[in-house]
Amino acid sequence: MAIQPPNDGLITETSQQYYQGAESFRGDAGNTTGQSFVTSFDTALFLGSTTSWSPNDPKYALNNFKIYTSTSGLAGTWVEWVTAFTVTDGKTITLAAAPGANQYIVVQLTILTGGKYGSTEAEKAYGQTVEDNYGSYEYTKLDDVIDNFLIAYVGAGKLIPSVKRTDVIFHAKRGLQEFSYDTLKSIKSAELTIPAGLTLVLPQDYVNYVKMSWIDGLGVKHPIYPTNNLTTSPYYTQAQDSAGIPTQDSFGNDVEGTSITQERWHEANDRLVNGNFNINNFNAQDANVLNKGFYDGALGQRYGLDPQLSQANGWFNLNEREGKISFSSNLVDKLIVLEYISDGLATDLDTKVPKLAEEALYAHIIHAILSVSSGVQEYVVRRFKQERSAKLRNAKIRLSNLKLDQVVQVMRGKSKWIK
Repeated sequence: MAIQPPNDGLITETSQQYYQGAESFRGDAGNTTGQSFVTSFDTALFLGSTTSWSPNDPKYALNNFKIYTSTSGLAGTWVEWVTAFTVTDGKTITLAAAPGANQYIVVQLTILTGGKYGSTEAEKAYGQTVEDNYGSYEYTKLDDVIDNFLIAYVGAGKLIPSVKRTDVIFHAKRGLQEFSYDTLKSIKSAELTIPAGLTLVLPQDYVNYVKMSWIDGLGVKHPIYPTNNLTTSPYYTQAQDSAGIPTQDSFGNDVEGTSITQERWHEANDRLVNGNFNINNFNAQDANVLNKGFYDGALGQRYGLDPQLSQANGWFNLNEREGKISFSSNLVDKLIVLEYISDGLATDLDTKVPKLAEEALYAHIIHAILSVSSGVQEYVVRRFKQERSAKLRNAKIRLSNLKLDQVVQVMRGKSKWIK
């Protein structure tokens, strides 16, 4: 049988399940066919297809777990189970054949560093299922928030006597979206390399950018700045005839060409813009955080140098029409990190609510439902509007994550004289 959690609290996974992504079982002494084992992972088991238990199945790589058996349970004796089995309800595994009398059986979720079971590297599990589960106690799933709301706030004798589950789902998702923009930790980051074409496609769940940085040889971030009024990516690039009139195709639609503005920007020498004529001042492996040479102090003292353009880190520009980011020519082949905001609903992993903001989301759902319900007094709606604002403010304070030692470290630099 499976190893049980150490207590009856909210933690449902054992240490083996959480850290290794594994759960152990023992086959019966009679070696019967069709034995079933019920797992208790927080993560549901997934098979790519009904036959993807076989490594020969094209969808085998979609499975998020593997099964191993051993007669002794000792390291180096584990063999992957590649005989037919089924999974029901994302938890129950039923083996089609007899595994062996008193056989040791382990279910291993895929893990990036490789599972400890399996006799060869090829047999070990690789993936991200276990890593996605790390730190999950910090969050509450959106489905659980919806279920808890229906139990605690809806029913006879309560302010909301009845409401459709679909309405609660709608308001919960809208609330999670709004919270993601200014309250929750919804900032994601992507590590990318800028190609020769100097353009990158925006992430699929991109809503807005937070910061763009290139990474030097020490792994230190150097901010890349938006072009603002320096250049732009035209939304329309119509082809024109000799009279300057946009031309159309045989269907009457405007013929679009490539952007000459963007081509010129990609080919531009950035030192002619920022005034940085120290050629050795910027390179891909520059591991100097201050990025200063002996003569660099004189560069900013020249008459007419524009402060907003006087930087050597480069620029980026958003091309809204194509959904791409365009970069200045000095950033080609550079490693960058794009920090951006998502709306919290892009993937299943996003639909998690920090426990520090759970009460605020309940208050948001209550106010949203009451504000569109008939027969509810206006003073009641105002009351819950104020309660929503108060709990949202508390959630922001809780999630601000300010640490006294970090504040002290920053303030040490404030004692310097301003010259």
